[in-house]
Amino acid sequence: MSTSTAESCPECGGQLVIRNGAHGPFFGCSAYPGCDYIRPLKAGTDGHIIKVLDGQLCPQCGGTLVLRQGRYGMFIGCGNYPECEYVASMNSPDETTMACPQCHDGKLLQRKSRFGKTFYACNRYPACQFSINNQPVAGECQYCHYPLLVEKKTAAGMRLSCASKACAKQQKQQHEKNDES
Repeated sequence: MSTSTAESCPECGGQLVIRNGAHGPFFGCSAYPGCDYIRPLKAGTDGHIIKVLDGQLCPQCGGTLVLRQGRYGMFIGCGNYPECEYVASMNSPDETTMACPQCHDGKLLQRKSRFGKTFYACNRYPACQFSINNQPVAGECQYCHYPLLVEKKTAAGMRLSCASKACAKQQKQQHEKNDES
């Protein structure tokens, strides 16, 4: 679906229309595919400067660092962009002490998706693509002996389950084991 505007295309003179794409609305030429001119609906929304960080210098070029708002949240970058592409994350991922159960070489990191949801992934990505959405807990599955458990919220409260997608069974609690004996 597209909506006509009074603006004309700077490349071919055709009429600009508002279209919807994967990243939201944008201006596009009505002569598409003959003319592929596009422009963001909101100019300067991706990577715009929020604050200049006086006294903090870029380790690559010596320019002043700035706080920017980007597609995936706030980040610190060089003020001399695009000549210098230095970028520092605002919050580095928290590393857990748990080894990756898939590759056994990496450690699990707490990460955030672009939508702000927390997940845990191997620090050896892309060599190892292990990831889980729930909080990992050190332990072994009582059923399949997988070396990692996860916390899951249920109606009965927080319960431990196997982190293996093939098993995913809820673990018996200590008092349940004692009742069966």
